[in-house]
Amino acid sequence: MRKNSRIIIASNNKHKVDEIKAILREFPFEILSLKEAGIDIEVDEDGKTFEENALKKAVEVMKVSGEMALADDSGLEVYALDGEPGVYSARFAGEHGNDKKNNKKLLNLLKNVPDEERGARFVSIIALVSPDGEQIIGRGYIEGKIGYEEKGKNGFGYDPLFIVPELNKTFGELTSEEKNLISHRSRALADLKSKLKKIL
Repeated sequence: MRKNSRIIIASNNKHKVDEIKAILREFPFEILSLKEAGIDIEVDEDGKTFEENALKKAVEVMKVSGEMALADDSGLEVYALDGEPGVYSARFAGEHGNDKKNNKKLLNLLKNVPDEERGARFVSIIALVSPDGEQIIGRGYIEGKIGYEEKGKNGFGYDPLFIVPELNKTFGELTSEEKNLISHRSRALADLKSKLKKIL
């Protein structure tokens, strides 16, 4: 893994890209989104696990760019729904990235589920691959529960529904700085960071 080289994030999701750049800024890499790197690629996320999807995206972008690539796959697992929406989190209601519809579907499915059974966790798996064949996987989780209505205007996806019990607030009610301290993605990046430090 070469220092002072570039890492291409396999995403154009501004929230995600900003979060990753902020957490990895101490490393001697230039970190770019797909758009910033001039790459236009759509990877079919057909894996059965977050890990399969993250690795697939990272490897595809690495092949196209010839540079290190980082991809994350993350989502929400609701225990009362046997782990759904899981890998289908972004397209839970059928249309990719429609947060409103996804949240509405989730609330409908949990309509009659009592408070003590609304447990859930956010999962983030981050894969970093390099052209020389190295692969590093970072894993992060945060436990919480699903509220009865959306609260807060920050974040994206299921953030306004996901309550962090210790704070009694949803991710949507936290500032990006507060969320970055505890989020599943920040924990996966911290895991990745510690493994990256050993290599560097």
